[in-house]
Amino acid sequence: MEVVTIRIGFIGAGKVGFSLGKYFRDNNLNVIGYYSKNLDSAKEAAEFTDSKYYYDMENLVKECDTIFITTPDETIKKIWSSVKQLSIKGKIICHCSGSLSSRVFSNIEYYNSYGYSIHPMFAFNHKYNSYNDLDKAFFTIEGPLEKMDIIKNLILGIGNKIKVISAENKVKYHVASVIASNHVIALVQVAVEDLKQCGFNEEDALESLYPLISNNIKNIGSDGIINSLTGPIERADGGTIKNHLECLGDEDRELYKLLSRKLIRIAKKKNKDRNYRQIEDMIGD
Repeated sequence: MEVVTIRIGFIGAGKVGFSLGKYFRDNNLNVIGYYSKNLDSAKEAAEFTDSKYYYDMENLVKECDTIFITTPDETIKKIWSSVKQLSIKGKIICHCSGSLSSRVFSNIEYYNSYGYSIHPMFAFNHKYNSYNDLDKAFFTIEGPLEKMDIIKNLILGIGNKIKVISAENKVKYHVASVIASNHVIALVQVAVEDLKQCGFNEEDALESLYPLISNNIKNIGSDGIINSLTGPIERADGGTIKNHLECLGDEDRELYKLLSRKLIRIAKKKNKDRNYRQIEDMIGD
């Protein structure tokens, strides 16, 4: 594959910066190097990606035409305040926040630069290993039209799927990502706690739940949400649901009811002739 000519630099050398830099590098993108307030982190990331590390932000920005800010959300605005003091005319400035839009780069047009949010829908849990699965990640892009084709072709060129979204939809988009990722962990924890009350230890609980969880996700991917629904809600099994509600504590009972109301709506689409009135009365509005 021909090397892409844009020169990419990273400000921030945590899990996201490590992973994207390595993934980009392995896909023949031109990763120049890293700047971090922690010099050791920049050195480590540079070694991992066979690139350079910088003692100061100015030299990184000078040598790159596309800057990825891969720091926690709460620091992006502060970093932009520093970046915009440098010579950035014509440069592309990106961040990787799921919830923030490119508008965090306030007045960027005044500097004749172009700001984008580029977010991989992916859980980065390890600096050194997460890049191995980034080929499966879906990327969302938000920002002005001027350099949009460059950004789109950058991500499409390494084989990932993309969706361009608006600044107005960033928060809602991030809510969806968090529910499908972080909140699932909370649900699994609830299930683990219930199994521990049945005599399982945590390791056995996770081992027993994993095939159930992974097969369900596999079914959603292959058959869609509606056709993947099984269980007592789908069957309108009022007796089982009644027993479930009676054995749960107050907090988990409310969670069960809330999720069941969502499931009933899906079940009605799957089984248009099935009567769900009894369990709707049990679950409540």
